Amino acid sequence: MIRRYGRAAQPGRRYVARPGVYAVLERNGRVLLTWQDAPHREFQLPGGGIDPGEHPVAALHREIYEETGWHVGPALRLGAFRRFAYMPEYDLWAEKICTIYRARPVMRMGPPTEPGHKAVWLRPEAAAERLSNSGDRAFLRQALGLG
Repeated sequence: MIRRYGRAAQPGRRYVARPGVYAVLERNGRVLLTWQDAPHREFQLPGGGIDPGEHPVAALHREIYEETGWHVGPALRLGAFRRFAYMPEYDLWAEKICTIYRARPVMRMGPPTEPGHKAVWLRPEAAAERLSNSGDRAFLRQALGLG
């Protein structure tokens, strides 16, 4: 069973399974997050949904590049969690199955290509405090030994 973070599923509401991949990205004592302007203004671990037929690691590399403008080295799978959320950009209620990896940013290719996203480097504690969801915070703290 995959641990749930955040609110429980609402009884009687239908949720669509949405697998996604996200990464804890650390380099030189800083953590790379993505700032998203819409639909909610928030800090997130870089990552996102896996397209149909796409390998999860390929999706991870694609999403990190789109949201931060960085290429990363090999990714190590840390684990997974799930959360229930409304996704206004798709007008659906989702059970997000979030697989978390750790990788090292190796080369900045340019600015993020996904509109409304900005790459932000923060110290680990500040990154953990600013992440918008408790699952992201838990995995970042575990990966970086923040307790």
